[in-house]
Amino acid sequence: MRLFPGPNLEGAEENDGALHRDLRNGEAMSEFHTFGVAVVLAGVLFFLYTYFGYPLTLWLLGLFRAGPSDVEDEPPEWPTVSISVPAYNEEEQIEGLIRSLLALEYPRERIQILIVSDASKDRTDEIVRSFAPEGVELLRMPVRGGKTRAENAAAEHLRGEIIVNTDASIRIAPGALKPLVAAFRDPTVGLASGRDVSVGPGESHGNVGESGYVGYEMAVRDLETRVAGIVGASGCFYAILPSLHGTPLPAGLSRDFAAALITTERGYRSVSVPDALCFVPRTDSLRHEYQRKVRTIARGMDTLVFKSSLLNPFRYGMFSWMLFSHKVCRWALPWVVSATFLALGVLSFMAFWALSLFLVGLLFLVLAVAGWWLSDRVSVPRVFSVPAFLVLGHLAAMVGLVHFFKGDPTGTWEPTRRKSMERPPGPG
Repeated sequence: MRLFPGPNLEGAEENDGALHRDLRNGEAMSEFHTFGVAVVLAGVLFFLYTYFGYPLTLWLLGLFRAGPSDVEDEPPEWPTVSISVPAYNEEEQIEGLIRSLLALEYPRERIQILIVSDASKDRTDEIVRSFAPEGVELLRMPVRGGKTRAENAAAEHLRGEIIVNTDASIRIAPGALKPLVAAFRDPTVGLASGRDVSVGPGESHGNVGESGYVGYEMAVRDLETRVAGIVGASGCFYAILPSLHGTPLPAGLSRDFAAALITTERGYRSVSVPDALCFVPRTDSLRHEYQRKVRTIARGMDTLVFKSSLLNPFRYGMFSWMLFSHKVCRWALPWVVSATFLALGVLSFMAFWALSLFLVGLLFLVLAVAGWWLSDRVSVPRVFSVPAFLVLGHLAAMVGLVHFFKGDPTGTWEPTRRKSMERPPGPG
């Protein structure tokens, strides 16, 4: 029997152990919090660089570059031009396109118009043949093989000093061809790309967000032109030298993207021409726009891998940085944004600022889902349509990357079905 009990060493050891565990847990939570904050900060910086920092850097670099030199408005003789149009089942669009091409403000005798029918099954060929008296030519593929194969086959039939590529659903402004061709008076230019103008039925259209995105993209191309040249042409309307266009490409690649890469590879520049307007009707639904973006992005990734040497900065310098920033960063951004959002979700249990940002992001997603669901049913306010378009684009990039890594084909070329537009809109 102890009259003077000493300290309870067993209890003290338990308290020390609990204290040590609490300290370790606190340190772990602190480290986890620090890691989460780093992920969020890195994600925000990556987003800001991709959409704001890259254009800002281009603008700053452009301040030290000479602008395009002035040239005379009319040359003694305009070069001959071959306009190539791949088409598949375009009976609703092809007549309007041909009439708009015949109305171009360019010497008619110096234009060749070739419609390449990818084994169309409707009245496309019949309609094209009806314009034979006006010099419109038809090249019919015996078996459907996709857009790139049709373009490969058409190359040997094009006689012009400059090749112009466009699509059946696009309408080119009457005065757009001359400024596009005039860009080649600069001997360093091998490709000239037109300026896309997204047009649609109104501000309540479900895909109205495309208009703002296209405007942003055209502004970036103007900045790239000033620095070193654009990294991808507009598939809707671009011109290229025959020696560059004649390069055959695998069927799964995107020719408009590859054309700019081939142009740089051969020592020429690709430029954007602001006055060469082409009007692009918006697709009729976000679902169709999503499908188009998945195909475009997956084909773009295949094309970049095919010409991956252009990413070598020791060989291609400034262009390699631009190609990485414009393409690779944008394709990677959806994954970075997803990781950032997930980190905010975890941090929301630890910090009020993280909870606030997470809830804002969650609200944005809710608006996007609502906009996507409503887009095929009713007129959609911009508060729904814009978030839906942005989320759609990021989701398409993620799915496109999955297709790319799995090696899944994105299917035989199916032209984007757009609203019929008989003539280009007037100015403004």
